[in-house]
Amino acid sequence: MSKRTNTAVRFWEHKRLDELTQVEWEALCDGCGKCCLNKLEDEETTEIFLTRVACQLLDDATCRCSKYKERHYFVPECIVLTADSLDQHLDWLPSTCAYRLIHAGKPLFDWHPLISGSQETVHAAGVSMRYQTVSEANTPADQWFDYIIEDPQ
Repeated sequence: MSKRTNTAVRFWEHKRLDELTQVEWEALCDGCGKCCLNKLEDEETTEIFLTRVACQLLDDATCRCSKYKERHYFVPECIVLTADSLDQHLDWLPSTCAYRLIHAGKPLFDWHPLISGSQETVHAAGVSMRYQTVSEANTPADQWFDYIIEDPQ
């Protein structure tokens, strides 16, 4: 057992996503904060653009939801990512996302907290959005185009 996550060691290597416990599913999140960024979609091409405009609940320092358990009270449209819904959301999940990687049969990166044993390695590797976001609460939607970014690798 992993002491940090209370999960079987390297569980993602021998289980399908739909076989994970809730604790294991949550442990796969690397804490990059990218899924909490607002996206813009080009209606003609359906291309999705990532912005630095974060959900009002994203804690910019930790890259975690500040009200995770009750987030739907504050943000009813917040998506609940599950093994069953994953295919519907692959087009906007970051390329470094553990759910996307495992779904594709790829390994986790060395900086992933389940590999490194530390929540800080995702930030040290430069793949998180720590201190790089603006809140949607303070940013009018007509200005979001000014905040389009590349998927930070």
